[in-house]
Amino acid sequence: MNPLGHESRYRGEEAIRKLAAARVCLCGAGAVGSNLAETLVRQGVGSLRVVDRDRVEEHNTATQVYTSDDFGSFKAEALRDRLFRATGREIEAVAKELTASNAKKLTKDVDLVVDGFDNSAARRAVTDACLAEKRPCLHVGLNADYGEVRWNESYRVPGDAPGDVCDYPLARNLVTLVTGVAAEVVVRFLLLGEREDYSVTLRDLRVNREE
Repeated sequence: MNPLGHESRYRGEEAIRKLAAARVCLCGAGAVGSNLAETLVRQGVGSLRVVDRDRVEEHNTATQVYTSDDFGSFKAEALRDRLFRATGREIEAVAKELTASNAKKLTKDVDLVVDGFDNSAARRAVTDACLAEKRPCLHVGLNADYGEVRWNESYRVPGDAPGDVCDYPLARNLVTLVTGVAAEVVVRFLLLGEREDYSVTLRDLRVNREE
């Protein structure tokens, strides 16, 4: 059985070959990153590097792909193991903190960087590194019932909210909706070079293309 059979029928064999050759660096393996990584691998993205320093905690299971078996493990490594078991495909897991001093190194040699971090310092490091290297970068973020999918050229790094952002009770449907939009934006960029910005609001179920 072809695990990419449905994608192949929808997009065509040539698209699947292009996705298989694509190299993506995903920064963050939390609510955004873990769900997006799983979707991208199942859509046929051939090379995926995931950078995240955090370990899986109990509250992560509400909006992230991890289970109780993963508690205490590095998120990047737990995600690598999960995707290998599910698809037989291996991703590159980097269980390190991304900072201004190592961002260029950790995001090098890829066709696209996706920022799914939940803090301002890490987002700034990714933003600056990609601007300096002229590397395409897509930012995916969540706040309350709002999400955005935005390219570096129009992105403004938000400040940190008070308290621990990981304690915010994000709705799973918002996470699923935003990462679904982000996955399609990533695929369209890899296949067609398109760069589209979107905003998403859960309360009224709106997906808006930003001009």
